[in-house]
Amino acid sequence: MALGTVPKIVAIIPARHASTRFPGKVVAPLAGKPLVIHTYERTCQASLVSEAIIATDDDRVRDAAQSYGAAVAMTRAEHASGTDRIAEVAETLDADIIVNVQADEPLIDPATIDATIQPLLDSADVPMATARHLISDPRDLNDPNVVKVVCDPKGRALYFSRASIPHIRDAESHGISTQDHWQHIGLYVYRKDFLLEYARMSATPLEKLENLEQLRVLENGYRIAVVDTEYRSIGVDTPGDLERVREILEQELTKA
Repeated sequence: MALGTVPKIVAIIPARHASTRFPGKVVAPLAGKPLVIHTYERTCQASLVSEAIIATDDDRVRDAAQSYGAAVAMTRAEHASGTDRIAEVAETLDADIIVNVQADEPLIDPATIDATIQPLLDSADVPMATARHLISDPRDLNDPNVVKVVCDPKGRALYFSRASIPHIRDAESHGISTQDHWQHIGLYVYRKDFLLEYARMSATPLEKLENLEQLRVLENGYRIAVVDTEYRSIGVDTPGDLERVREILEQELTKA
């Protein structure tokens, strides 16, 4: 990308129909639309995003998305992760920066997407960025489904874990404060070239132990910029989660 050129930023939303806990969740009806369309529309509202694309290997997802005018790219079915799926699409795109938005995040905040893109615009040395927010519920500290992240003073990720990090050694005297613990938000921004390189990397030991793909980046010696945000990610993993999101959307519509 030439100096002074406005970068083309494309958001890709990997959307599988298969899901162990909730098959077909990405096309589940939510406030009159398939769930993934809510994610797509909110992603399109991010001011820095040039375009958004839903990436899927399933005709049912494609048909549901296209019926609402969403852009869709069909991919191979054998991808092991969403990163691999978006990399297949990204390779064909004329783009500088790729945003990976999880399909099951129908309440994704457009401002948080913009904030997570910003580190790559501010510094050419940043290959990848993500986001985090302070943990407010102490029960989340030991919940392995709530991924934690610790950063250095410059806001670069040191480690991601399903365990409660940092461990507070003298908890009895100092107390455990949620002000010391941050939850990782599964939103990723990559330079296109780095994304393609990342997708070619082999899985790493810590990645396998924690089952956290982003550790592959750190284990290979790359930095991840982490943006602090107040956005609380609400993903849909179960039918119960869908009902929770439906109630939130109904409240938003009532206020509007």
